[in-house]
Amino acid sequence: MNHFPIFLATEGRSIVLSGGGEAALAKLRLLMKSQATIHVFAANPDAQIETWASEGKLVLHRRALQQCDTIGAALFYAADEDDAEDARTAAIAKTSGALVNIVDNLHDSEFITPAIVDRDPVTVAIGTEGAAPVLARAIKADLEERLPTTLGTLARIGKAFRGAADALPFGRPRRDFWRDYYFTSGPRAMAGGEDAVRPALDDLLETHLARTAREGHVAFVGAGPGDPELLTLKARRALDEADVVIHDRLISKAILELARREAVMIDAGKEGFGPSMTQSDINALIVEHARSGAQVVRLKSGDATVFGRLDEEIDAVSDAQISWHIVPGITSASAAVAAIGQSLTKRNRNSSVRFLTGHDMKGFADHDWSALARPGEVAAIYMGKKSARFIQGRLMMHGADRATPVTLIENASRPEQRIVGTTLADLPQTLTDADMTGPALMFYGLAPRAAAAQPIAQILQEAL
Repeated sequence: MNHFPIFLATEGRSIVLSGGGEAALAKLRLLMKSQATIHVFAANPDAQIETWASEGKLVLHRRALQQCDTIGAALFYAADEDDAEDARTAAIAKTSGALVNIVDNLHDSEFITPAIVDRDPVTVAIGTEGAAPVLARAIKADLEERLPTTLGTLARIGKAFRGAADALPFGRPRRDFWRDYYFTSGPRAMAGGEDAVRPALDDLLETHLARTAREGHVAFVGAGPGDPELLTLKARRALDEADVVIHDRLISKAILELARREAVMIDAGKEGFGPSMTQSDINALIVEHARSGAQVVRLKSGDATVFGRLDEEIDAVSDAQISWHIVPGITSASAAVAAIGQSLTKRNRNSSVRFLTGHDMKGFADHDWSALARPGEVAAIYMGKKSARFIQGRLMMHGADRATPVTLIENASRPEQRIVGTTLADLPQTLTDADMTGPALMFYGLAPRAAAAQPIAQILQEAL
């Protein structure tokens, strides 16, 4: 993030703009929404600027900007649409200490003006650091449709009510009250006009003050394979409501960013064949936070019900008489098989698929390898990198064809995803050569389609 987003207080401050043409008009339409005193320097201003000046919306100086004209200004816009003149006025403004924006010159600007969705006092600012202004406008248009025009009115009334709402205990009781107001009671009251909102707020506060403290609860949430766009709507809602998030090591940063900023984030990572938090410690953490009244999200990679030791955690929560529910997620096998352009089952090939884990070697040894070694069988093997030679030996011992395809997918669904195709005979050496450091899933009996196996960079190069 090169441009750090802030909201600047403008009341009692001045903003100076040099220019009187189309670029100046575009900036002024936005700047006049602020409470700043706006000074415009233009020898030949557009007629619209003349009108705004006559209406007292800005101060017009019918001349070019000179030294001392920007003293005390918080912001300066160079909008003369002339490189030499913009450079001259920007230098004057920098000397006086004002932050400078040169219209359509990102490189020499000290700040940028984002696209804005205005629901005063609710303001949404959208910036792309100059990389994709068309995208910023598209996002703005989408938000304009989604955010009701009454949102600003609700926020203004709610702001005046904040002192009364402080009667509620700090934390979740207060958050629940405001969530109810903004998403349920407030919009419903607005149907009767602005005057109906304050009485609705009073009634809502009485209701929440009468409530007993909310009991703790645990949501066991599947975070999917890593791509935040593959997170379910229920999972996103759970993260938004969580007081505490206890997450696995493999959860992507992009997904963790979706949790509330105030939520307590606890890394309970368990690393195969290495140091990790014990399962009993994880169970105790979940119970401890839920008993305190917190809404706890136990965030597990992929689907919480697949190789996640979910039953042990549910038993611990149930023994503590804490309520819980499960939010299923997309398991890594589903994301990985999509990445190679295949299906897990196929008519006349296999009508079933096995999900195995290479982490539990004792259970692995007892598996029905003779059934899996038959032609046409398919298996998705989780956490199988370290046990690849064992897998190869067991299958070949039971008559599996050495040429059976095996596909390795590292970081399925993530930007750094990598697909490596091999055979059962070459599996251990392929893994050694590939040097995979990220989470990987192994498909026995499936080869990637040609297009899926092609590196993304090569696909883009050919498309161009």
